Amino acid sequence: MTGTPVTTASPETTAIDLNADLGEGFGRWRLTDDEHLLSVVTSANVACGFHAGDPVTMRRVCALAAERGVTIGAQVSYRDLAGFGRRAMDVPAEELAAEVAYQIGALEVFARAAGARVAYVKPHGALYNRVVHDEEQAGAVIAGVLLADASLPVLGLPGSRLLDRAREAGLPVVPEAFADRAYTEQGTLVPRGRPGAVISDPEAVVARSVSLARSGRVDSHAGSSVAVRARSLCLHGDTPGAVELARRVRRRLEESGVRVEAFA
Repeated sequence: MTGTPVTTASPETTAIDLNADLGEGFGRWRLTDDEHLLSVVTSANVACGFHAGDPVTMRRVCALAAERGVTIGAQVSYRDLAGFGRRAMDVPAEELAAEVAYQIGALEVFARAAGARVAYVKPHGALYNRVVHDEEQAGAVIAGVLLADASLPVLGLPGSRLLDRAREAGLPVVPEAFADRAYTEQGTLVPRGRPGAVISDPEAVVARSVSLARSGRVDSHAGSSVAVRARSLCLHGDTPGAVELARRVRRRLEESGVRVEAFA
């Protein structure tokens, strides 16, 4: 296994995976419309219990994903149910590695029960943002992935420390982009707390999706065009009208000659 990226989208390679964060409920509370989103996306980032997702929810989403041929990924997080995994936390590297492996292992039980498997790993929320720049935390996440399964691809932001550490460890890497998030001129995400960080205009999200898939470029928050080469496009399932927006994105991509297919 090499650490070279899974084939990325470019003007010559018009294929893109659509991923969404699913199973983000707990007990009787549900955030995402898992059933309908699983009819659109090709990869499901399933919450593993640390920011959301209880065992019943994890099992249900894995069963639905396997039934529809959607690839299952472990959406790992800091242990932060109260803050939905979006609060900054300082977790010792050894502890974080063990917790990442624990989450992957828990989801693997339900994926196998559904006749599938965990096929990749993606950090969530504050952990996702932290491992863009933090060497230690990125290394801890990769150590956890290696502990669970040394063949799993890692999904993350292009240019992040996370993907660098994954390559060094010999893991496949999958760069991803966000059509509904604003980008800085450096190609990183504008923090959610800042005005304009989330793109709310559906037509703008659809247009950005096509641009990212076909040209690997998107307009930054400041208006300049930045390169964001990605093999997977994240569609957030916790926004109003998420299902219909996901359908519009997929339809426009296919009409534009982009193959929508899983990377794993």
